[in-house]
Amino acid sequence: MAKRPSAQFVCQSCGAVHTKWAGRCDACGEWNTLVEESVEPTQRAAPGKTRKRAGRLNVVHLDGQMSPPPRISTTIAEFDRVLGGGLVPASVVLVGGDPGIGKSTLMLQATCALARAGQNVLYVSGEEAIDQVRLRARRLELAAPTLDLAASINVGDIAASLEQERGHTVVVIDSIQTMWLESVESAPGSVSQVRACAFELIRLAKTIGFSLILIGHVTKEGTLAGPRVLEHMVDAVMSFEGDRGHQFRILRAAKNRFGATDEIGVFAMTDTGLREVANPSALFLAERRGNIAGSAVFAGLEGTRPVLLEIQALLSPKAGDGAPRRAVIGWETARLNMLLAVLESRCGLKLSSMDVYLNIAGGLRVNEPAADLAVAAALISAATGTPTAADAAYFGEVGLSGEVRQVAQSDLRLKEARKLGFEHAILPRRVVSGSARARPPEGLRLGEIGHLNDLVEMFTTRAPAET
Repeated sequence: MAKRPSAQFVCQSCGAVHTKWAGRCDACGEWNTLVEESVEPTQRAAPGKTRKRAGRLNVVHLDGQMSPPPRISTTIAEFDRVLGGGLVPASVVLVGGDPGIGKSTLMLQATCALARAGQNVLYVSGEEAIDQVRLRARRLELAAPTLDLAASINVGDIAASLEQERGHTVVVIDSIQTMWLESVESAPGSVSQVRACAFELIRLAKTIGFSLILIGHVTKEGTLAGPRVLEHMVDAVMSFEGDRGHQFRILRAAKNRFGATDEIGVFAMTDTGLREVANPSALFLAERRGNIAGSAVFAGLEGTRPVLLEIQALLSPKAGDGAPRRAVIGWETARLNMLLAVLESRCGLKLSSMDVYLNIAGGLRVNEPAADLAVAAALISAATGTPTAADAAYFGEVGLSGEVRQVAQSDLRLKEARKLGFEHAILPRRVVSGSARARPPEGLRLGEIGHLNDLVEMFTTRAPAET
């Protein structure tokens, strides 16, 4: 008599497996995410029968001859930049983002561009019918007569078609959470289905040699839905970020086996789809108004691209008897609290009784510690009522003792600031060791500081009389 499959409870947020149901997952702490899934028993060999002999590995030496993998250009420069130069054959790319952010729009534009360039592309939609995809392409004014469309959620049918034709160079699955495999007894979107469907599609991509792009949903915390093992299975993970209130969209590489990580591509959402932004620094600073206290320009670095951003700070007296408010958009709240403590303890600024509001203009999220000095400049400017210099850019990391530390790629930041017309840069004091110090761009004056007290002195010495 065949043994019935046993049951297990799998967390739909992190993929942890539990033997019994509980209201809260012990691994990630999420509530009401455990779903019962059946487990097929493993087949054991009958007594007296030997197992099938396994084959041998094809072992080669590390120093063998090889050529760089060929790239398939999507003809979208910002997309190719994040990919590292284009799609690599037999590679798997996972693209995630919030609902309505523009994932399907970007993939439809990319597949149409690839089809116009002569590539054999298949776009499989599990969320829309074929006529709906055609209507969206017509609204975006996209024309690609040779683009193959399909609407299916059955991975078995998709795999059979790909194995029979074997002519596609790029395949897009929209989305992996809608796919369904008959051999897995769970609903589409569950951890077991997502893992099994992705494994089957990735196996096909590696075997046949086509580039596979998987579109994935994200959770309310902003992470890719499904188990974390899905990110380890693919070659590249792209996150599509942005605020619906802003027209800017950021495509960021969180993982890339064939290119640099933390590389970004900047797009602007228009009536006819996503438009590339070749110079994001000029776009982020287009609406900046000078001579306003609480604003500073940060010379940042996203991957290999220097980007200039405006950091805005606002201080107001604390309302009521509760704790002061700390509202942050585009930066880490914990890092802001640390910087406020350093300014109060090391520089004598009384900010503990103030409500602090910090915003990175343009909708971009900054993760590098080099923004500490620019945030400190915006806070000091707001506290003293003295505007920052209109032609000054800031970058540098701040330590707990108030020291300003050096950051990477200072030359790239200075060149970008000078290219956009800035004439003054405030940066950490550079220490020469070994080789001569690089000369700054012509026409750019450097203000090197070693402690936050030097930055406070810049604002207090020229503060207005009423401050």
